[in-house]
Amino acid sequence: MTANQELYSGLIRLHILHHACREPIYGLGMIEELGHHGYRMSPGTLYPMLHGLESKGYLRSSEVRSGRRARRNYRATARGRKALNEAREKVRELFGELFEDEFAGDGG
Repeated sequence: MTANQELYSGLIRLHILHHACREPIYGLGMIEELGHHGYRMSPGTLYPMLHGLESKGYLRSSEVRSGRRARRNYRATARGRKALNEAREKVRELFGELFEDEFAGDGG
């Protein structure tokens, strides 16, 4: 994980929770989704995050088989949905502080 990814790891976890609240997610799909937002993730970085979120009770996983292939899908739990809702307020507050000069019309 790069220095910036370490800084962004909380945002990445929130992004994962956001998508897991909407629909079942899986590792490689999340790597692609995060890539659309500029995060370069390897399976060796993402899967420990998914497992950590699951061990803390924010996600629940199940194995889905398609022929011979098996994929582990993750969904947000009630605890994960609650944590995301609480985080929204914190993110909104931080966003306001980060961009307060722009909002005030000072331009920086």
